[in-house]
Amino acid sequence: MRSGSGHRRTGVPARTMALLQHPTVLESIVTGRTGIPGGSNHNLNPKVSATKQKIRVLVADDHPVVRKGLQSCLSRQDRLKIVGEATDGEDALTQALALMPDVVLLDISMPRRDGLAVTEALRRDAPNIKILILSVHSNREYIFRVIQAGAHGYISKESPPEELLRAIETVYAGQTFFSPEIAQAALQQMVQNGGKREPFAQLTAREREVLALIAHGQSNKEIASQLGIGVRTIETHRERIMRRLDIHSVAGLTKFAIANGLVSLEDGQSAVT
Repeated sequence: MRSGSGHRRTGVPARTMALLQHPTVLESIVTGRTGIPGGSNHNLNPKVSATKQKIRVLVADDHPVVRKGLQSCLSRQDRLKIVGEATDGEDALTQALALMPDVVLLDISMPRRDGLAVTEALRRDAPNIKILILSVHSNREYIFRVIQAGAHGYISKESPPEELLRAIETVYAGQTFFSPEIAQAALQQMVQNGGKREPFAQLTAREREVLALIAHGQSNKEIASQLGIGVRTIETHRERIMRRLDIHSVAGLTKFAIANGLVSLEDGQSAVT
């Protein structure tokens, strides 16, 4: 239903919704961290001032065509300098800690470690690095996971080059970048759910790693070897994952992992066939 002004009625006053859509407020709501915007440095459409200093960027994506396309696009920008590329989550974490770029452009769905697990590790071990999640997933559930992991922004792979540049400049400047459409959709979901956390958000970073490897068809022993922990620990993680998601089969876990972007459809299908 629409009001006379043409705006959809959401049950939330327009001025309140405008404030809530501010990225800093949205992050505070989801994570519980405080930081209500105020003063001249905070507005709904922050302008990033240009500087002469180049922004050092690490590109991490497991698809060669996407990775090379991003490098080709970004290398044309005078403000940016590509300092490296990573082909999976472990590679991204290793290179980020070695190169210490200003911004990591990070795919959310990668082998060996998903983008959210890499984000959590970087926020812990290299908090000065800004993390911009890049993904084909534009549904409203993903923004919660991105924020909870500690990323500074989220942008769709379908975004035009100028928006990608603006996102990189924004997070480099110390602000967060989430498109207004995604932010509003996420807030609507929060209102509808009464603030309840979705099942995926209840999983720890390690549990997400284990879930992704299960969906790739690996056994408990293979997962334990890859992660460097005991088989019994993997069994415990598997039991907790099944209990928290209320899913009790490998096929079900694989479908969940695909639906939530932990593995690709191709990888997940090969795991259950």
